[in-house]
This record gives sequence, structure tokens and C-alpha cells, in this order.
Amino acid sequence: MSRILAIDHGSKRIGIALSDPLRIFAKPFATLPNSGFKKFVTRLKEIIAEQDVSLIVLGMPWAIDGSKTPKTLEVEAFGLKLKKYIDTELVFWDERYSSSEADEALKTMGLSWEEGKSARDAMAATMILKSYLENHESN
Repeated sequence: MSRILAIDHGSKRIGIALSDPLRIFAKPFATLPNSGFKKFVTRLKEIIAEQDVSLIVLGMPWAIDGSKTPKTLEVEAFGLKLKKYIDTELVFWDERYSSSEADEALKTMGLSWEEGKSARDAMAATMILKSYLENHESN
């Protein structure tokens, strides 16, 4: 079975997480600098090929009440643009609380905010993927 990749899109960094081939576990994979769409797509295509990815889950930062925010619209536009450049299926997934869950996980690991800053985005992507996997157990 192929893997699922999750993306936590940020203005400075983009977190990436991957499932295992059986789609049971989610783990942090990488934090990439958000240094341009073209560079990101090139790297994403490499990861998709190297890791045998068949589905991308893009975290959507909805407001607490479920409404769209300016950031939601930005990530939605990013996802729609991304769909035009990759052949891999992409779905949008609610990422509310993923960053706070990531912060809590890093704190539990004993990392300070500064130490965990680079891992935070990949950990947030992991929380997004974990949520997706828990809600799609019959993959």
C-alpha cells in the first residue's frame, strides 16, 4: 500500500508528515522553507516519487467556528494551484488545533520553544495526518 503525505502550510515554513505504508502511523518527515511555489512543487514531486505517496492531505486552518479566515483562503488557493501541478490526489483536512497539539507534543519531549521551532511545522503536519488516519481507518 502507498503512503499518505500531510502538509502544514505556513508563511515561512511548510511542514511535511508521512504515514507508514500500511497507513496506520503518522510521523514527521521534513520542514521545508516556504521559499517559493516552484521550489516547493519540485521538492514535493521528489518526495512523492521517493516515498510512494498516493494521497496528499492539506491542512486547512478554519476559524474556531468553522468559517473561513484570510489564512484559510490563502491555503485553499495554494491547494487548488498545487492540484494543477501534481498528479497525486489532494484532499483538504481541518487542521484546527494542530499547531497547539504540536507544541504540546514538543513540550512533552522536553524541547524548548526555540529548540522545537524547526520541528513544529512537521509535527503539526503529523497531527493533521494523525487526525485524517483516525477518521479514515478503512483505507
